[in-house]
Amino acid sequence: MGDRYAKNAAVVFSLKHHIVWCPKYPRSVLTHPIDARLRALFAAIAAEHGMTLHAVEVMPDHVHLSVEPDPTLCVAEIVNRLKGRTSRVWRQEFPSLRSRLPTLWRRSDFAATVGAVSEKTIRDYIEAQKGG
Repeated sequence: MGDRYAKNAAVVFSLKHHIVWCPKYPRSVLTHPIDARLRALFAAIAAEHGMTLHAVEVMPDHVHLSVEPDPTLCVAEIVNRLKGRTSRVWRQEFPSLRSRLPTLWRRSDFAATVGAVSEKTIRDYIEAQKGG
């Protein structure tokens, strides 16, 4: 199966997502040493929940993640786990920033699926199943 698919005891899957979110207010606060700590937290949280992080980029005013979760996790759960834990730890470890930014993350985010085949290819395949 190579790198294209992952598997667990019950399913073979390829569920890859590109997720982006920003701090609560448009401020460039995700700089050193916060950026390095966020990377470490993202890796730890992903490992705890059976997610593979393929890429992480912490920009001063937003983050990008390429993540492949276990099929039991939906995108909302992935984002909530990552945002919730990082926000809690951030508030504990960087208290000087709390007055400038009382909450770390915005409630909104961006999520898109990433796949090996196009939507059209999948639709065509499904429609062709009964000779359609």
